[in-house]
Amino acid sequence: MQKTLSLRCPKCNNVHSFYRYGKDKDGYQKYQCRKCNHQFVPDRPTRPRAVRNYPRCPICGHATFPHHDKELYTQYKCGNIKCNHSFFVQKPLAIPPASVSDLLGKTDFKKMRFPVHIILSALTMFYIGKNSFRNISLIFRITYNVKVSHTTIANWCKQFAPLFQNLSLDLIPLLDFDSDEWHADETVVKIKGVKHYIWFIIDSETRFVLGFHLSPNRDSTQAFTLFDSVRRLGCPDSIVSDRLWSYEQPTKIIFSKSKHIQVASFKDDISNNLIESFNHQFKAWYRSKQGFCSFESANNMISMFVFFFNFVRPHSSLNNLTPAQVAGLNLSKKEKRKYLLVA
Repeated sequence: MQKTLSLRCPKCNNVHSFYRYGKDKDGYQKYQCRKCNHQFVPDRPTRPRAVRNYPRCPICGHATFPHHDKELYTQYKCGNIKCNHSFFVQKPLAIPPASVSDLLGKTDFKKMRFPVHIILSALTMFYIGKNSFRNISLIFRITYNVKVSHTTIANWCKQFAPLFQNLSLDLIPLLDFDSDEWHADETVVKIKGVKHYIWFIIDSETRFVLGFHLSPNRDSTQAFTLFDSVRRLGCPDSIVSDRLWSYEQPTKIIFSKSKHIQVASFKDDISNNLIESFNHQFKAWYRSKQGFCSFESANNMISMFVFFFNFVRPHSSLNNLTPAQVAGLNLSKKEKRKYLLVA
């Protein structure tokens, strides 16, 4: 039997009976209380306690602890047994940016060989009509007596994407997207024969395409990216999507105050027909292009298509107004010339 020593147990305050109980990993002597069997190391220097900045429970205000730590979010659980509430906190820096942030090309019309109205006419024919590059070149030669090759027109339709994206960023703060429903869906496009997914989210009242994201995958990370790119535009009452599992966690975390409606069939009271109709228009334009030759080209051209859909093309279902006008955009002729919405 080992010799007993006169110490104080930090658990039961016993000061009479202790055993030596080996040493800890740093070589300090351990002791065991004979009364409560508690083990302690009195000679070990105390270390400052780590400060954990975990959020408080939004229900009872009690301290919380991480329950599940995922790549894009953390699930916290309340330490109060009676409350036992759990909630999610996203990691903003972990969510990758949307593909629209990677646009490459020109941001102005400087050093262009052809006048601006010719370039805008070519873009309008390509993104609103179903004209090919060769047909647009032929129309210019017959109508305007302007000789421009189809390759040059193809370059115009790709390289001005950053310019129109900047115009969109300037105009969006003037719009109001405070509506009941936002609809989200994804569809397939091919780049060099490889399947990719294009994710869209649309405002139900204005038909405005709030954002898009092009990706090679169809997992929840892409849905997180899509929702995070539009979260600053508002918070609808409901997010409507199909039953794809990728939408569940992003909706619950990013739009926590919105109801998530997952459409099971076309016979439901609330359907996803609005964005399905948009996908049909997008696919009608996309099929005439016979796919894309690169990710950069696809990303730029889809961005331009979305801009013309939102700001230039009038819709018969909106009383021949553009989605931007329905959302509250009312520019004078001078402002339209400034923003290049008219030639």
